[in-house]
This record gives sequence, structure tokens and C-alpha cells, in this order.
Amino acid sequence: MTVLSSALDPASEEYATHRRAMLAKLDELNAEHAKALQGGGPKYIERHRARGKLLARERIELLLDPDTPFLELSPLAAWGSDHTVGASLVTGIGTVEGVECLITANDPTVRGGASNPWTLKKALRANEIAYANRLPVISLVESGGADLPSQKEIFIPGGALFRDLTRLSAAGIPTVAVVFGNSTAGGAYIPGMSDHTVMIKERSKVFLGGPPLVKMATGEESDDESLGGAEMHARTSGLADHYALDEPDALRRARRIVARLNHRKAHPVPGPYEPPAYDGEELLGIVPADLKTPFDPREVIARIVDGSDFDEFKPLYGTSLATGWATLHGYPVGVLANAQGVLFSAESQKAAQFIQLANQRDIPLLFLHNTTGYMVGKEYEQGGIIKHGAMMINAVANSRVPHLSVLMGASYGAGHYGMCGRAYDPRFLFAWPGAKSAVMGPQQLAGVLSIVARQSAAAKGRPYDEDGDAALRALVEQQIEAESLPMFLSGRLYDDGVIDPRDTRTVLGLCLSAIHTAPVEGARGGFGVFRM
Repeated sequence: MTVLSSALDPASEEYATHRRAMLAKLDELNAEHAKALQGGGPKYIERHRARGKLLARERIELLLDPDTPFLELSPLAAWGSDHTVGASLVTGIGTVEGVECLITANDPTVRGGASNPWTLKKALRANEIAYANRLPVISLVESGGADLPSQKEIFIPGGALFRDLTRLSAAGIPTVAVVFGNSTAGGAYIPGMSDHTVMIKERSKVFLGGPPLVKMATGEESDDESLGGAEMHARTSGLADHYALDEPDALRRARRIVARLNHRKAHPVPGPYEPPAYDGEELLGIVPADLKTPFDPREVIARIVDGSDFDEFKPLYGTSLATGWATLHGYPVGVLANAQGVLFSAESQKAAQFIQLANQRDIPLLFLHNTTGYMVGKEYEQGGIIKHGAMMINAVANSRVPHLSVLMGASYGAGHYGMCGRAYDPRFLFAWPGAKSAVMGPQQLAGVLSIVARQSAAAKGRPYDEDGDAALRALVEQQIEAESLPMFLSGRLYDDGVIDPRDTRTVLGLCLSAIHTAPVEGARGGFGVFRM
């Protein structure tokens, strides 16, 4: 039998301690998510409603098929910056008329939906996901364009938004724009470059230059409606393909557009599958609060894969990395999970072979992170850790099957790269609330800086300031600790969201379904030179 056995004891004090720590982090996470849901705050929400308009997430809810999930992406974008958490844009994957779509919606309660630098990064990430997975894009537009004080950070890279729309269309990936209010200046190109455009009577305003700009540029007197109103675009310019009476009617028309797309998944929906043999609730008590304490990732695997059924690959070799085959919501996956944190030469070689096998079989890969990086020291350097680590990173970088990454615990150094961190283009990457990621742990980094400073002082024949050293180490540790936390990293879009561990199986299932809208094909070579 290949069903995993579990040694986890939910009645133990150790489990209870881990669970309490994780729940405390989830409370912090929920408080930050609540800020994103508040948008611009009660004052601007009330003003928006007084105009008879729906909020961004209400629009999405009406667009989606009833009782279907919406996987919101990057909800903490802009966290820790001067901009509102959420970056005035909602993005995610949901089902419309049975078709999985990538949906974006401007939040007009935040500075009128204006785009700041984080809005741009979030929108570009959404387009990247749509392109890689061949998901139709539905843009729910209400934005005054660029947030002008930030224009220097938006104007040049912002052109990529319009480039992406044309590339999606050229690739046969449908794009739909529904305009709920202003879509001005550069924003006018979103409906202008989408395959299908819906505008709303007396609400939609689409023009390159509004009446004041036209007056300044040409001396012409004009009003909003004749310059860029929905009726004008429906009757005169032809920009509007559909003329809706109100917001619900516009969303109904968007649903009908999707229903007529004839957009099909590249792979059939899997047949029946068994749930895990163990309770997903128990995922809260597996990872210790102190990430230096090791844990068995098979306890996590047993609670997310179908039937807890896991065929392990090379179980006796390179034991600090667990690799094996499973299915998740019926989709086949190859799993790589860090067991004891450090990656040695054996683990690196094992991973490289496993990744090649997954590519031969066209099987997506799931990376479960808890690594402090590749092993250092004279013995390991002489044993070839650099070339073996490079072999693993080579395999990850040139693998063509879709990759999914979940940061369960630590994800430090080049181990983050070898386990398919953000720079290696996983289709999706999520973090648990207790995860940390940085070039190395805070104590190690501070210690390295201290050793270098001490050696520099000795080389110059100067006395070393021990008190200053202690203060510097404490300051560096505090800084690196803060910059390693998942909310900080998620705010910079280094992941696609911080998730409740109990939701991991569901989130991964939604991602795998989206991934299989596009063909899943592995590399049959082209891995570059493996240094032996």
C-alpha cells in the first residue's frame, strides 16, 4: 500500500503549541485581508453606493456562476507601502458560464480606481497568469487612469498592459472589457484593445482626453457624453459592441459573451477521486513556530493529496528531500518537499532526475518549501555541492511542465531557487502565514556581517567596537526578520497570496484546473549542460 501513515498526534502538547501559533498568525493575516476588503474606507464606499454603483467584489460575484469559488490573487499587494492594501485592483480566477476566466476589477473607492505602481504590477501578474494558462480575461473597468503623483513609475512600464491585451488576443485567448465608469487617457485602450467591449448607458465614459484636456489642446467645447459616452460609442464610433442599461445588465451581457466564446480546456476534467485519509484541519499543527525545528513534510502531503496516496521516489536516498507521485483533485502531480531543511548533493541529484521524469510524463510539479538552502562547508564544497545544486536549479529552470510552489516554512538562499521560487516562474506560488524567505536567516546574515566587520577592523589594526557590533546585529536581525515575513513579501507580489494552511488542497485544486486549460507538455531535452 502507498497510502501514507501519520505519526501526528493532535492530542499532544507539541501539536497544540504549533496550532496556537499558526492561529495567531492567521488572526494577523485576516486583519490585513480585512483592510483590502475595506478598499478606500467607509466614506468612499458610501459615496460609491450613493451613486447607485456596485463595489468591485460585488460585480465579480454577479459575473461568476452561482455558488462557484473565486480564487483571489495577491490581495495584500502594496502592503507596507504608502498605497492602500490591495493596490486598488481585485484580481483572481473564477468560473463564468462554465469557463474558467482571469478576472480583474478596479476598485473605484480607492482614489477613483486610479493605478499606482503596485496596481500595475498586480495587473501585469494577472495577465501573465492568463497567458500561461490560456484563461480568457474579463476586465471590469472603472478607473481615472494613472495616479498622477506616481506617473514617473507608471508611464513607461504601463504600456505593457496594452501590449499584453494584444498578445492575448493574438494567441487566441479572448479578452472582454466591461466599462462601469471612467476609462480615460491610457485607460481608454483597455476597451479599445479588448476583443469584446460592453458599455453602460449614462455611466461609461471612454475618451483619450476629457473635456478639460480637449479645451486646453484644441479650444473645442464638449461634454462627457458626446465625447466618450456609451451611446456615442455604441452608435457613432463603434467602440462599444454591447450597450447595457445598468450594471447587472452589463454583467449579464458579459456572461453571454463568454457563453459564446467556444473556449475549451485542453485537458478533460478528471474522474472521481478520494479525499485525503487525514483531516485537513490538522495542517494547522504540523509546522513549528520556530522554523529551525524540523518536521516531516509527508504529514502535509498526506493531508492534501487524493486518498493520502503517495508513491515515493528514491525514499532511501537524499532523505532530506521527499519526492514522489500523487494526484490532487484527480490531476497527476509530482511532489518535491523539503524534509529536514538543508539540501545536500544527493538531494540535488535526486531532484534533477525526478524533474526530468515529470517532464517525460507531462506531469505538473508541486514544490513544498522548507529549506535553509544548500549545505556549506569544506567537505560539501569538495564533494561538489555547487555543481550538484546547479544541476537541480538547471532542471527547474528548463522544466516545461507547470510548477506550483507553496512556502510552508523556511525558504532561504539558493534553496529557494532550486525549489522553484518566484524568479523561476512557477505558474502559482502561495505562502503559509508562518513562512519566511530571504537570502539567509536573520541570525546568520547578521553574524556574517559581524564577522566581516571584525576581520576588516583586525586587518586595519583597529580595536573592534563590541557594543556597536551587538547593536548592529540586533538592528540587522530585526530588519531581515521583518523583510522575510509573508505579508511583506506578498505586498511586493513575490507570491500570489498568503493562504490558510487548511485551504491548501482547495487552492491547489483550483490552480491545477486552471493550468489544464492550456496543454501540459514537458521538456524532452534542452536542459542545458549538467555538470557531472
